[in-house]
Amino acid sequence: MTVFVYKATDQNGRFVEGNLEAANYHGAVKQIQKLNYFPIKVTEGKSGTGYSRGYKFPWTNLFGQVSQKELLALTQQLATLVGAGITLDASLSSLTKLAEKENLRATLADIHGRVHGGSSFAEALSEHPKTFSKLYVNMIRAGEEGGVLTESLDRLGQFMEKSEDLKNNVRAAMAYPAILALVGGAAVVVLITVVIPRFSVLFQDMGTALPLPTKLMLGLSAVVSNYWWLLLVLVIVIFAGFVSYIKTEHGKYRWDSLVLRLPLFGDLVRKIEVSRFSLTLSTLLKSGVPVLHALGIVKTILSNSVIVSAMNPLQSGLKSGKGLSGPLQQSGIFPPMAVHMITVGETSGTLDAMLAKVSKTYDKEVELSIKQLMSLIEPLMILLMALIIGFIVISMLLAIFSINDISF
Repeated sequence: MTVFVYKATDQNGRFVEGNLEAANYHGAVKQIQKLNYFPIKVTEGKSGTGYSRGYKFPWTNLFGQVSQKELLALTQQLATLVGAGITLDASLSSLTKLAEKENLRATLADIHGRVHGGSSFAEALSEHPKTFSKLYVNMIRAGEEGGVLTESLDRLGQFMEKSEDLKNNVRAAMAYPAILALVGGAAVVVLITVVIPRFSVLFQDMGTALPLPTKLMLGLSAVVSNYWWLLLVLVIVIFAGFVSYIKTEHGKYRWDSLVLRLPLFGDLVRKIEVSRFSLTLSTLLKSGVPVLHALGIVKTILSNSVIVSAMNPLQSGLKSGKGLSGPLQQSGIFPPMAVHMITVGETSGTLDAMLAKVSKTYDKEVELSIKQLMSLIEPLMILLMALIIGFIVISMLLAIFSINDISF
């Protein structure tokens, strides 16, 4: 069970605060409603003995941007208030007063002012494109036009929660290999810059008696020790050049195409993009966004430009009445199973529901692929570090053993 801290209003409009234990956010909201309170803000927090899981470091949001976690919490809270029958204007007013971060409070105050002045909610959100994406704005617009704003906010919350879970899974899986690479790299640097130079003093009079591996390591150590600043500048220049290249349209396409062809990694990226495509399109269609317009929005949230380029035939195919499945199959980008499931959804008239199933299926595939990838990467990295450090140690030992071969 998780401890949740809440702020709510009673039937007389007075603010109340407290904490309770629940399995998840929605369970906490239901418990608060059973107390005849209207929940305004519900967050994972701390009781007398537990530490807040929502703690953020001092440098979080250093540049004044609203984080995805804050946006998710805001969406869930707004859905709860509007779903409880509180007007949008009053809901925004309450959330503005309760916002803890100055940047979020300023954003909500501006949105509230625009809505209070007669602007639609979607139009007010569109004035803050760095915080609210096209997908977010269009789902709100569709909810306003269809009179189902609460449902749109609920779907947005679920969509953002699933997207955040996917990102967290990838980050968590990469944490151990990253730490392993950092520690192993640091060990190699220490050996080359600290340990080997001390051995070089012992070997400096040995001349040609030094084995080739030892000569290579001593030369590398001398270069790194004496010209580390030049190597650092070279690495920075190469990295900056690479980043600049992949920011160009041609460079990004070439890089994304290479990534898709990589063993293991390419398949994982493809599954992640298929899941993101399916979930986003399903969410938009359920919210009443027209399919052609929805595809245009989906293109903006996909990260691989090769897969994005495959969206153009989809839009052309829809305009000419070919549907989604035909152009998807011709593109060769989407896995056959995903195409088959989308075909079934089109023929049965349940495309949005089938897309949600595709997303759920490939979420599991992504999780499984990450586990398989990590099970291969971790031993390979350990083996690689062992080979590098082993070569360094053996090169020094060979020199020591060769001392007996020197003719005095």
